[in-house]
Amino acid sequence: MDGRAWGVLLVLCGAIFLEGIDVAMLNVALPSIREDLGLSTGMLQWVMSAYVLGYGGFMLLGGRAADLFGRRRMFVLWLVVFLLFSGLGGLATEGWMLITARFVTGVAAAFMTPAGLSIITTSFEEGPRRNKALLVYSGTAAGGFSIGLVVGGLLAAVDWRWVFFAPVALSLVILVAAVTLIPASPRPDREGRGVDLAGAVSVTAAILLLVLGVERASHVPVALTAVTIGASLALFLVFAAVERRAASPLVRLGLLRDGGLVRANLAGMLFAAGFFGFQFVAVLYLQELRGWSTLQTSFALIVIGVDAALSPTLTPRLVARFGNARVIFGGLLLAALAYALFLPVGADWTYPAMFPSLIVLGLAFSLAYGPLTIVATEGVAEEEQGVAGGLLYTSFQFGAALGLSAVTAVNVAATDGTSPAAQLDGYRAALVVPLAAALMAAVVSAFGLRGRSGTAGGPPVASGAPGVPADGVGAGDRVPS
Repeated sequence: MDGRAWGVLLVLCGAIFLEGIDVAMLNVALPSIREDLGLSTGMLQWVMSAYVLGYGGFMLLGGRAADLFGRRRMFVLWLVVFLLFSGLGGLATEGWMLITARFVTGVAAAFMTPAGLSIITTSFEEGPRRNKALLVYSGTAAGGFSIGLVVGGLLAAVDWRWVFFAPVALSLVILVAAVTLIPASPRPDREGRGVDLAGAVSVTAAILLLVLGVERASHVPVALTAVTIGASLALFLVFAAVERRAASPLVRLGLLRDGGLVRANLAGMLFAAGFFGFQFVAVLYLQELRGWSTLQTSFALIVIGVDAALSPTLTPRLVARFGNARVIFGGLLLAALAYALFLPVGADWTYPAMFPSLIVLGLAFSLAYGPLTIVATEGVAEEEQGVAGGLLYTSFQFGAALGLSAVTAVNVAATDGTSPAAQLDGYRAALVVPLAAALMAAVVSAFGLRGRSGTAGGPPVASGAPGVPADGVGAGDRVPS
């Protein structure tokens, strides 16, 4: 890669690092936030879910906006919004204020992240160069998470509000670098291409209702849960109908004819559900049952960050030898193994007893995350790379929201009392959710093993958009937009 390409990749890696460190720091600060603001378990879960709902709910619109209004423009604009509302979260004095700030921060990330990913996929030609860039990108995201665990523990030990103020400083550095290094490009031709607001509203409402139904399932009547989830499914049907008829759909349904893309999104959703759900339960177990400090918890979980080193080193070699599908399948099986090893967790487990689960989970993440990103964007026309990235990150965030909601619901339902034994029973029951999610993801990905050499990419996606080649590959040099 030339110097300019490396410069662009460095800025975008900085942004995904910011997103990773932001989520990780908040993760370990949750018990401190609960104590200071007096939040219930359900409201504490919404501090996390508000972000992932805003992120996942608006991701498709964010990806479409990047394609329509310019990738660089959307990246810089929404990085500014991310910066502002991260700072406002640190000023919150009530739970609803914090949840609102996290939701808007998630919306900002929903526009910023697919813009950044599509800059990479349109800057590097499809093949080994793009794969290398994407694996470095995913490794940086993992690095943000692992470093965030430690930094979050250090900051929360002083005051949990610094967990929100620290990303502001990092955002400013990335903003200056983005304006300097990412080249401007001509405004995209939007003739005949509009923003599908009806599709964005319907799919966001559907996601919100579905997660709400799962989160409230343990303490509301079954009929109300059924109505809530039924309304969500109805809105998903409305979304599909809108997309079928819209002149400029949020998601061109032809994209979903690619089996590899669909498998990558479904597996990504389930993988994220297990990964985020497990983190949530592990943090509560270590801090609220075992009484570990935020810093002790940070250092305990940092081993998961081994994927930061493995993603750009080991994973490319495995992909080159075995293909994306086999590597993804292996990663998902390892995730299931990691969760299964943690199921018999005890009230007095030593760290060596926990270590196998955590190290295997880090390896699993390194094998699954990057290759899923490759499969979900390969063969897609340049004009739709923002949408493809938006689809993938919607799946990740949708899965994260569902995983958090599901483990919370199971934990609340299975906890009978306030004694340590009752808490432990709740954690053990909740840990079944990540295991089930990982196993379902492995089953989905197994269908991709039938292809030659085990790659899960499937055929190129034929495009129905004007001016897009039928093979789904844009012509000419790839430059950032």
